[in-house]
Amino acid sequence: MKSEIACRIFKKAHLTGEFKLRSGLVSNEYFDKYLFESEPKLLLDIVEYMKGLIPEDAEIIAGLEMGGIPVVTALSIVSNKEAVFVRKHAKEYGTCKLAEGPNIAGKKVCIVEDVVTTGGQIILSAHELRKQGAIVENVIC
Repeated sequence: MKSEIACRIFKKAHLTGEFKLRSGLVSNEYFDKYLFESEPKLLLDIVEYMKGLIPEDAEIIAGLEMGGIPVVTALSIVSNKEAVFVRKHAKEYGTCKLAEGPNIAGKKVCIVEDVVTTGGQIILSAHELRKQGAIVENVIC
């Protein structure tokens, strides 16, 4: 199942050209996450597989802005785990939250990301979630 899903993701979302990555590096290959996240059947198959990767003791799954949000939403539905939606920066109005959704303080939170290049945003978000009291030990992508 894993290799079949990987082939479908590659076929749907692999692009060639010149792409500047978040890290600042330039790549001649790119995976456009929105191409696989917007296809319902493929996204469902991805999260059905990912459901088995969630640690048993994870209480909450956390999707990172912006690409991790559709994945964590679908994963929450199939896994029956509560989800939080993690911003890159806390809102400066309203609730002023970094993580939208249930309270994460003292909870075991598994970060969910769609595509990883260097892991930089995951590291930053894990640090911020820990400052909010979350116990972050796992990431799935």
